[in-house]
Parts: sequence; C-alpha cells; structure tokens
Amino acid sequence: MDWVIEARGLTKTYKMGEIEVEALRDVSFQIERGEILAIMGPSGSGKSTLMNTLGCLDRPTSGDYLLDSEAVSNMNDDQLASIRNRKVGFVFQSFNLLPRMTAIGNVELPLRYAGLTEDRRERAIQALEAVGLKDRMTHRPYELSGGQQQRVAIARAIVPNPSIIMADEPTGNLDSKVGKDIMSLLLNLNRERGTTLIIVTHDPVIAEQTQRIIRLRDGYLESNSQEKKVKAKQ
Repeated sequence: MDWVIEARGLTKTYKMGEIEVEALRDVSFQIERGEILAIMGPSGSGKSTLMNTLGCLDRPTSGDYLLDSEAVSNMNDDQLASIRNRKVGFVFQSFNLLPRMTAIGNVELPLRYAGLTEDRRERAIQALEAVGLKDRMTHRPYELSGGQQQRVAIARAIVPNPSIIMADEPTGNLDSKVGKDIMSLLLNLNRERGTTLIIVTHDPVIAEQTQRIIRLRDGYLESNSQEKKVKAKQ
C-alpha cells in the first residue's frame, strides 16, 4: 500500500502549569496517497492538535510519524519547516491572507519562503487560473469576496505542488452556496492532481463528500472510525 501518512501511537501532552493535558492519546492510522479524508469530533477532541502534528506545525510528545516515508517525529524546527514547505499546503477557515498584498503576491509567498525565483510569477498565475481567479490577481483581500479570498488561499496552498492539502474548516466562514463551490474545487483538485486531501470539519455534509472519516473523542481515535467509508461525490 502506498501510504503518504503513517501515524503510530501518537501522543501529545501539553503542560499548563502543574497540569498536564493529553490532547492526543495513542493515535494510530494510515492515509493512502490520493485519499480524501475527513477528521471529525467535538470541540476539544484533539482535531486541531492532530492536524498540527500531521502538518508538521508541531511534534508529538511520543509515537512515530512518517510523512512520505520521512520520519518526522524527531525533526528540529528547521527540518519541520523544510518538509512542511515541500509536502503540505494549508487552507484555513479565516483565509490567513496578508491584507496589504495582492492576490498574486499572497500566492507567491510559499515560493518566496522556499527561495525559488525562477518561474515564480508564472506558477502563481497558473495556480490562480486553476481556481478561477486569474482576472483578480492584482486585487487585495479587501477587494475580494469571502469565496474569492478562500480561492486565493487554495491557490497559495497548491502553488508548491504539495503531496497533501490540509483544510481546517475551509467552508466555515462561507455561506452554503459558496461553501459548496469551494468544496467542489478541492475535490476537483484531488481528482485532477491526485493530491491527498485532509479536511477537519464539524459539518457532516462536508464529511459525506470524503472517502473516509476518522473520529476523535477526548484525544482517542474512536473504535472502528477508520472503517467507516463513504462515497466521494466528485
């Protein structure tokens, strides 16, 4: 099996003064390359901690994590930043665009951070074209609708050609029609590029469009959650 992610016994403990909070508890699962996966669970279940760990924004307290067969668990901050920039694209609920930069400037950022200069502008234009915003590339975020801002965020996520896109409540700040359009765009990117898509969501309508759902509760992976399969609507 071609696993893009392998998590083995992941545990994450935060210390708050003298109190220890276990955000993840012995979480193990695999994600196949090109899979569309939803992570669900109530508030405080560990969803964000798991996404931060899978996205190389944080390290587990214990356990093993392999991303594209690279052992991530014991990497230092510079190594985490390198693998994150090469392998993962992020889409957030709040868009996280820089307000003073144009759409194309925001999309170019990951390439700037990676130190790329050749074809950087052309790649950013192609990414904006892929999300239907080539005609808005000189607009700043305040000149764009919420749906357009999220499309810019998706273009920024895909411009480095990552193995994985991680989307944290990507339709949470959008109305249902625009949210449906954004979800269709993400599914099309998966189908056309083969990019693995991991979506953290509270919305069962969003989760139903994925191929598999894993559920967390109190930091634990719920029993049998990995076996729940749903048909992707692409």
